[in-house]
This record gives sequence, C-alpha cells and structure tokens, in this order.
Amino acid sequence: MRQEQEHWTHMDVLEAVRMRRSIRKYSDLPVEWDKVGTVIDAGRLAPSAGNLQSWRFVVVEAAGRRKELAEACMNQFWMESAPVHILIVMMMKKVKDFYGRRSEFYAAQDAAMAAQNMMLAAHSIGLGSCFVSAFDEESIIEMFRLPEGEGARPFGIVTIGYPAEAPQEPIKYRLENVVFLGKWGGQNAARMRDFDNILWNFRVAERAIKLGENIVRAVEVHTRQGRKSFIDRLRQRTSELKTRIEESGKKKAP
Repeated sequence: MRQEQEHWTHMDVLEAVRMRRSIRKYSDLPVEWDKVGTVIDAGRLAPSAGNLQSWRFVVVEAAGRRKELAEACMNQFWMESAPVHILIVMMMKKVKDFYGRRSEFYAAQDAAMAAQNMMLAAHSIGLGSCFVSAFDEESIIEMFRLPEGEGARPFGIVTIGYPAEAPQEPIKYRLENVVFLGKWGGQNAARMRDFDNILWNFRVAERAIKLGENIVRAVEVHTRQGRKSFIDRLRQRTSELKTRIEESGKKKAP
C-alpha cells in the first residue's frame, strides 16, 4: 500500500491531466485485460452523489459489436479501430429514489466523473482514449437490453486502445480568461493586480519546475556519458598496461 501511495503522487495526476488527448486513431494491438481492468477500476473509484455509485460499465470487444455501436453513435466509424469500448450506463431509478427531480443532474455528474477517471487512468498506463457522447439512446438501450425497470440509460462511451496518432495540444483559454473573483462579470480577474501577481508567480514556479526536470535529465545523461567515457578510458589504460607487461616479459625471457 505504501508503495502505491508513493507512486500515485499529485505530479502523476497533473501530468496525466495536461498530456491526455482525445484519440480517434488506434493501432490493431489488443489491450491486455489487466489494463482494461485498471481503467474500469479507476471509473469505479470516482466520487458520486451520496456515494450511490449509480453507474454500470459494459465492456465491448467483438468487432461486429463495435461496428454496431459506432453506427448507433451517429456513424462515427473511427470508433471501430479502438479494440475496446466501455459503455457507461446511468442507473436512474436508484438516484431518483434519493434525489427526485435533481436525479438526472446528479447521475450525469457521477457518470462524467467516472468517465474522466477512466480516461486519465488510460493515459497513465500508455493507452489512448476518447469520450463519445453523440448517440441514438433508444438504439443502445435495445442493443444492450438495458433494464427499463431500473431506469438504465446510456451516458456515453469511452474508447480505449494503443494510440496510432499524437494530436497536438488544443488551444485553451488562459486561466485569467475564465476566472472571476467573488462575483460573476464586472472586473475580470485578468485586470486585478493581486490576481495577476498570483498567476505570474504560478507561471514562474511552473517554468522553474519544468527547468528543474530538464536539468535533472541533462545531468543524468551527462553522468551516464561521463561514466561510460571513464570506463572506456580505464579499459584502454588497462589494455595498454597489459600489453606493456607482456612485452616486458618477452624481453626478459632467455
């Protein structure tokens, strides 16, 4: 347990958040079942309203089934190249019994957090993923025979597999363009001097961390090269001494 806690540090999570991309092209390599299990388990561990855990997951691997699912998702046939599809299902009756008219809102939030957990976990173990939310609900309910009595409704599909593309980072708003302090509107946070200083400090720290990581890598490479060079010189010197000793022995021989 301690080893796991040391491995899953906040930097691991932040790296996954920053580097994850939506992958729509996959290699034909099969995904190991232990990795599929890791991804689904990350979804299981997501937070949920009242800890109801109102989600269920359907794993789809068969090529024919993946094609049917791609057709139900408005003919998004790129999905077929992903060797594994994970259908996220909301169990609406369970949530309605607790939260009434707010149930749909909470169930969607719960399923979304489970989906995000799965995509981050997939990235952290070398897999690509993409969330698919455009689909014909009735087709999927019929295809998977989702139980109406439990109010089972499809929320979305997470495709996973080994990526066959490396998309560039999409353009994102800067932090100060999406943050207000204290109230909505009015003076944008970007124009507030104190907040500007906070952002500046944050970016300086971020750049310093990145620089530190690059320096550590450079030192490691330099150290490896230095060790190799030293060992090569030592071997050469040893070989020269050995040759001298052998030649000296030959001269002294009667």
